[in-house]
Amino acid sequence: MGQLNDISLVAQVVVFKNTRAFDTLVKKYQSPVRRFFLHQTLGDEELSDDLAQETFLKAYTNLSSFKNLSSFSTWLYRIAYNVFYDYIRGKKETSGLEEREIDASCQVEQTKVGEQMDIYRGLSRLKEAERTCITLFFMEDLPIEKIAIVTGMPAGTVKSHLSRGKEKLSNFLKQNGYDGK
Repeated sequence: MGQLNDISLVAQVVVFKNTRAFDTLVKKYQSPVRRFFLHQTLGDEELSDDLAQETFLKAYTNLSSFKNLSSFSTWLYRIAYNVFYDYIRGKKETSGLEEREIDASCQVEQTKVGEQMDIYRGLSRLKEAERTCITLFFMEDLPIEKIAIVTGMPAGTVKSHLSRGKEKLSNFLKQNGYDGK
């Protein structure tokens, strides 16, 4: 039902230039897309908002290229994935995300700030492909087949990145006092 509704909304935008229909799609997917970017940027809210906005702009301008070969959400995550990697490629003058420190002062009065910071620190130690697969699988609940479509990787490669990423993240958290309970 949800996919059919998405297709209907896309058709309204493409055929009738109905911007309200696109607004409905944005409202439906802005939280998941923003959350994806939050995990990829290790908690940088401002950057996540900028990247999410760019994703929706690209989706709107390219909506007529949506061919319904996959779900709208998969197509949108593919755009988000490309937006993020375009950002990373364009950011050659600064150090990579793996070396980036999380600034605790940016987090205001949140419960479990320490746990969140540890998760982001753990994610920062993963290779970008591992972090992407972990984020899409565990935090966005995408199945391996959809992650393969989003990333353009074979399903076996996605499984390998998930396995290695999970092991690295687990080891990091265990070393930092999380016993797995």
